[in-house]
Amino acid sequence: QVQLVESGGGLVQPGGSLRLSCAASGFSLSDYGVTWYRQAPGKQREWVAGISTTTVSTYTDSVKGRFTISRDNAKNSVYLQMNNLESEDTAVYSCAVLRRKIWGQGTQVTVSS
Repeated sequence: QVQLVESGGGLVQPGGSLRLSCAASGFSLSDYGVTWYRQAPGKQREWVAGISTTTVSTYTDSVKGRFTISRDNAKNSVYLQMNNLESEDTAVYSCAVLRRKIWGQGTQVTVSS
């Protein structure tokens, strides 16, 4: 079955860290660029970060210097390391392979004291 499954979300205090995982099955993730999106309650979905097949990474301005996207082709996975989290980062985070129109179900990240 072709799918993406996110994990690693949770509740964290401001200034804390989380590492999200995006695991692919049914296809080789190494052949594709991968993007992370997030959607906060009442807001539109927002692009967060992307990584190419050659590990070139890009980020939206609000997370630069705090988030790091990476990939492990041996594990068929992509990761989003999130440091110094802020309340504004609260959202459902989803990974996607846009070329194949494959989306994960999302994982909730809540930043609150």
